[in-house]
Amino acid sequence: MTEAAIRSKPGMASVREMPVLQDGPPPGGFPPVRYARRIPNTGPSAIAIFLATFGAFSWGMYQVGIGNKKRRALKMEKYEARRAILPLLQAEEDERFVKEWKKYLEEEARIMKNVPGWKVGENVYNSGKWMPPATGELRPDVW
Repeated sequence: MTEAAIRSKPGMASVREMPVLQDGPPPGGFPPVRYARRIPNTGPSAIAIFLATFGAFSWGMYQVGIGNKKRRALKMEKYEARRAILPLLQAEEDERFVKEWKKYLEEEARIMKNVPGWKVGENVYNSGKWMPPATGELRPDVW
């Protein structure tokens, strides 16, 4: 669009001939500008947030307590089962030990048969106490 069509004055020769058209406020003026800090009061209050957090924490600690009781019960069950089979395991180990001890004494007798005064199975230490070997097995072939 041309300026002549906008101003409704056809055939203007100069810009100076154009009528002055200035923007102004709308009738009744502009609405007031909000410049104050107005924070809306939405969302839960501080006490509500605190109570919700406290409730969630309390429920979590309750669940931890229940879990601890269950874990303790399972642990006690495992220990009771171990205590129940301990005599059987000890009897098996004693039987194995006696067999190995007999083999050990036979091997000792065979090796030390030419040593005068050697008593097979006698403790070389003078502590007066019987102590089982420190190893789990009696293996003369390794000694």
